[in-house]
Amino acid sequence: MNTPERRLTSPAAARNREPILEVLREVLPPRGVVLEIASGSGEHALHFAKAMPTLHWQPSDTSGSALNSIAAWRETLFHADAPVNLREPIALDARLRPWPVEDFVALVCINLIHIAPWEVAEALFQEAGARLPEGGVFYLYGPFRRDGQHTSESNAAFDASLREQNPRWGVRDLEEVIEFAAKHGLALERLVEMPANNLSVVFKRELPV
Repeated sequence: MNTPERRLTSPAAARNREPILEVLREVLPPRGVVLEIASGSGEHALHFAKAMPTLHWQPSDTSGSALNSIAAWRETLFHADAPVNLREPIALDARLRPWPVEDFVALVCINLIHIAPWEVAEALFQEAGARLPEGGVFYLYGPFRRDGQHTSESNAAFDASLREQNPRWGVRDLEEVIEFAAKHGLALERLVEMPANNLSVVFKRELPV
């Protein structure tokens, strides 16, 4: 049953969904399945699926409350008589491979790798490198250090608060992320400055040598 109580809301998602959508429209393939890791409330998934009806959006999360929220937001499409290209959410922990999902042409990950251990990022790149087709897109969004330095005082404070919560969390070094991606056949395609000192980082799957 779809009730407002099941639908989580995120002020950050409301603020950044349009800037992110603008980038996704430019970099995602026109058709196919887009797998979103750590979909959270599901508001991003709903917004992007509605805006890009030729793509099939596959949300996922590890949290039961998040999966319930995604499902509840998805049900609003039925009531609006909108195309239901937003798939039912699936439980997915990036570290548990192989992932329980069919082939996908793009992988989207918003605000995750800084609030998770580094092995989560490793698993994302390993699976993306193994599963994406040639030219497939891996999109990352969030804060990053550049040349070993934070890009703002607010990001530095955010990083410190994350590491207080869990020493294995923290804002990642962009150069380290790019280097690790390259080891798995993912080449940096585009960097886009985003609001609130975040970055869109877009990789493409290269043809294996």
